Amino acid sequence: MDIPALRAFLIEAFPQVAQDFTVERVDDAGIRVRMNVGERHLRPGGTVSGPSIFALADVGVYLLILSRLGPVALAVTTNCSIDFMRKPAAATDLVAEARLLKLGRVLAVGDVLIHSEGTEVPVARASLTYSIPPR
Repeated sequence: MDIPALRAFLIEAFPQVAQDFTVERVDDAGIRVRMNVGERHLRPGGTVSGPSIFALADVGVYLLILSRLGPVALAVTTNCSIDFMRKPAAATDLVAEARLLKLGRVLAVGDVLIHSEGTEVPVARASLTYSIPPR
């Protein structure tokens, strides 16, 4: 799936959060997804909350898998390990760079680095495993 197809899928399958994410790049190396940070993503102090950072990592790997397999809505997260390394910049969009380490018949494993817009130092790193339903 290309960027317009991924966007259309998000709007159709997940309308409640589709406006939160923008796919900026998808290619052989991976995917770049932006979280359009709004007030609902912030914790006290004005930085992006941990649950919102997790959502970006999860959506990034999910969309990367869909870009390879097509619209497999029932692919689900089976494991996630996330390291929160530093506080995100205040009220600034976050950008996730995700890549697949394995794409098998049953499982997909991805790695994500997340940084605040305008910086390259990561605020979080995540490793996710997805279960892929039988086709």
